[in-house]
Amino acid sequence: MKGRNADREALVAVVTGASRGAGKGIAEALGAAGATVYVTGRSGSAGDSPYGGTVHETARLVDEAGGHGVPLLVDHGDDAAVGRLFETVRRDHGRLDILVNNAATLVGTTLPVGFWEKPLQAADLLTVGLRSHYVASFHAAPLMIGGGRGLIVNTGHYGAVSYYHGPAYGAQKAGADKMAADMAKELRPYGVAAVSLWMGGLDTERARAHLASLPPGGAPTAKRESPLFTGRVIAALYASEELPAFSGRALIGAELGAYFGVTDVDGTAPRSLRHTLGGPPEPHPSLR
Repeated sequence: MKGRNADREALVAVVTGASRGAGKGIAEALGAAGATVYVTGRSGSAGDSPYGGTVHETARLVDEAGGHGVPLLVDHGDDAAVGRLFETVRRDHGRLDILVNNAATLVGTTLPVGFWEKPLQAADLLTVGLRSHYVASFHAAPLMIGGGRGLIVNTGHYGAVSYYHGPAYGAQKAGADKMAADMAKELRPYGVAAVSLWMGGLDTERARAHLASLPPGGAPTAKRESPLFTGRVIAALYASEELPAFSGRALIGAELGAYFGVTDVDGTAPRSLRHTLGGPPEPHPSLR
């Protein structure tokens, strides 16, 4: 792995939308890297979601992995609450190293019908899922600039360039890519990077429930990525001396993982879906 040694205390990270799913796995993986991880989400008890999971459970997993989990109930549609989150980070540490923007509102987004047949709340993904990325980054940037190094990650997907779950989902993912690119341009003089990191099909609670609902023989058989894989890739990217060269790009997690020698929890290398679902138009030269 191409890395750097930093004479400083353990990493400080914020992972939004980490009660379950991708955020949960990312937080746990950053914990394994020794990070203090602020775990945010709206679920304080298992009954808050049909898919289970809470910020407290994820924080415990961070602890068990070797880091320090800090569970915080935060509605990322509430700007004031988000401001308080980052004020807590400032008070506790005075800096922030990694922000993972993962929180998203998914109401009817994945229904296999036309957008006009989905509940109108499907468009809320453009609020908590896109605007919320901006708000969190707005508060995070000064904490990173003060430390002279930082990484903002928007969790992305191939739906940015191909049809996947409809127009609201596609707009959110494409917007997250462009937001990272433009933030990177403005942050570059301060040593802070921003990327959009595309995940493949994930083995999450929501995905398992969906696959179980399909008729016999109707579920795809391709191996799914562990959500921890993305967190491992993020940790490797932050540690790399090449971080500035990757800033501003939409990156496929499977390709970046292969570049850094990062594997999934079972030792396998997730497969890039560039040639089936499409990919960023200008991949980093090292990943071609």
